Amino acid sequence: MHSKKDQVIGGVLGLAVADAVGVPAEFSSRERLKANPVQTMEGYGTHNQPPGTWSDDSSMTFCLLESLCKGYDLDDLADRFVRWYRDAYWTPHGVVFDIGIATSKAISKLMQGVPAVQAGGTSESDNGNGSLMRILPLAYFLESVEDEQKRLEIIHQVSAVTHGHLRSQIGCAIYVEMALQLLKGLPPHLAYVNMQENVLKYYSNGGQEVADELENYDRVLKGKIFRAPQSTIRSSGYVVHTLEAALWCFLQNLTYKGTVLDAVNLGEDTDTVAAVAGGLAGIYYGLQSIPAEWVEGLARKTDILLLCERFYNAVYQEEKK
Repeated sequence: MHSKKDQVIGGVLGLAVADAVGVPAEFSSRERLKANPVQTMEGYGTHNQPPGTWSDDSSMTFCLLESLCKGYDLDDLADRFVRWYRDAYWTPHGVVFDIGIATSKAISKLMQGVPAVQAGGTSESDNGNGSLMRILPLAYFLESVEDEQKRLEIIHQVSAVTHGHLRSQIGCAIYVEMALQLLKGLPPHLAYVNMQENVLKYYSNGGQEVADELENYDRVLKGKIFRAPQSTIRSSGYVVHTLEAALWCFLQNLTYKGTVLDAVNLGEDTDTVAAVAGGLAGIYYGLQSIPAEWVEGLARKTDILLLCERFYNAVYQEEKK
C-alpha cells in the first residue's frame, strides 16, 4: 500500500495527466481511434491545445482540492468555480477552452447570487458528468468522517453546486466510495465488491425515488461491469456512461498507462472518462506508475504538486495535531 501522501499525489496527478492525454482526442469516434489509437500524450487535435494541457475536469478538481484545504465550505467552492469561469483561475494557460452546458448554467446562477447548493440543475437532462469529473478530492477529505449519511450529504451537496439531480449525486457517491476502498489499500476487484455492498446499504432506506435512480447504475452496483463486452460500454458525457466506462477501464487493466489509454481510445468524452479512470488508477498504482514523460509534460506541474502538498498537510497532518 502506498503512503497517504503518494495516494494524494498519485490520484490527483493521475486524474490530471489522464485528462491531458484525452483532451486532443475529445469527440473522436471509437472507430477512428481503433484505426489510429492514442498511444501517448499528444497535443493540438480537437481543442488545438499544446501537449500536457488539461481541461475543465482538472481545473474544477483543483478548485475543490484548494477549497478543502480550508475545510468544507460550499460558498468558498462556488467562489472558486466562478473565478475559474470568469477569470480563468486554475487553468493550464490562462484560458477556459472547455465547459459543459450544465456547469455553465450553474455558474451563471452562482454569479447571479443563487445559493451554491441550489445552483446545479435538477432536471433529468442535467445529468452530464460535470460533477463526477471533479469529485475525487472528497474521497481524501471524507476518509476520516465515519458517519455514512454525513458523507453522503456532503457528496450530494458538492455535486449540487453544478449538478443537483439525484442521478448525478449517486454517481458521485459510487465513485467516492470506490476511491475510499482503494485508499484502504484494497486491490481493485475487492474494492469494487466492497463499494457495491456499501453503496446499496447507504441508500437502502431512501424510498422509491432513490430505488428508481439506483436502477440506472445496475450494471455498476449489481453486475460485474468489468465483464461487459466493450461494445456495450458507452463513453459519452452522460454521468452513468462515464462512470461505467471509467470503472470498466480500471478493472480491465493492471497498469495506470493501460487504464488511461483504454479510456481515451473508447472515444467520445475521452478526457473525462480518462480523468475519472485515471484518478482511481493513480491512487492504486501510485505516482511512480504514471509515465514520467507524461508527468514532466503536464502544464503547471509544479503548481499542482504544491497544491497536493498543501492539501495533504491540511487534511492529513492537521488530524494528527
